[in-house]
Amino acid sequence: MMSSRPDRNPPPASEWAFGVRRGLLIAAAIGVLTLPPLGLATRMPQAGAPGPTAALSAAPAPVAAPRLADFGAEQPSPSARHVADWTVDANDHGGKPFVVVDKQQARVYVFDAQGRLSGASPVLLGLAVGDDSVPGIGDRPIPLVKPEERTTPAGRFIGERGSNTSGEDVVWVDYDAAVSMHRVRPLVAAERRLERLASPTPEDNRISYGCINVPAAFFDAHIEPLFRRMQAVVYVLPETRPVQAVFHSYDVRSRHAALGRTTG
Repeated sequence: MMSSRPDRNPPPASEWAFGVRRGLLIAAAIGVLTLPPLGLATRMPQAGAPGPTAALSAAPAPVAAPRLADFGAEQPSPSARHVADWTVDANDHGGKPFVVVDKQQARVYVFDAQGRLSGASPVLLGLAVGDDSVPGIGDRPIPLVKPEERTTPAGRFIGERGSNTSGEDVVWVDYDAAVSMHRVRPLVAAERRLERLASPTPEDNRISYGCINVPAAFFDAHIEPLFRRMQAVVYVLPETRPVQAVFHSYDVRSRHAALGRTTG
């Protein structure tokens, strides 16, 4: 670190007065040399130089066009489209790939960093309706989790590849609550997890303890390769609260329409 230096001693008063007079004389001389001759200060600009009229009539700067997520042939719910469009337009995903989990439709959408859909699939979710995990539930053994506590929490998470206590590779969505995204495990025949995934409606897709169960083939093709390379943002849509209240998001089309921009 540089050390501080003491101030220099001030000059004697006579030297100071002489310096002031000399400075005023020099400044006056410079002013005479730099002032334009009389009458030239108001002359018209040269040909081709932009004048006041040209500056006022210049075209306005272009405004940024809205950006939307590309769902391809998928027909998402309004909430899923809202969140995907918003994160692309606002760059809430920070240039990372992102995943949208629609709990009400029991469906997952995987996007690349540009907001293009790379895959979609039905999923299984927590048995209980709700958007919040019970405090401390991640520290409880599974047999001690009550049916009404088996919720999949809503919110914005940074998903990260890891492994569970059995050594199986999973994607941790909310590590503290022990909520992960993993391959479906048809361990209990009575739960009929594979059949629930294959059914045409989402009404029977609520069965897990809170984790997001994905078909094994989809996990291997889309989830595992993505999170093997990097982290990604996971948006789990709410089912008991408004989506905009959870993510503080905005409707892209309405916002840009108010700004005079068009959406495709």
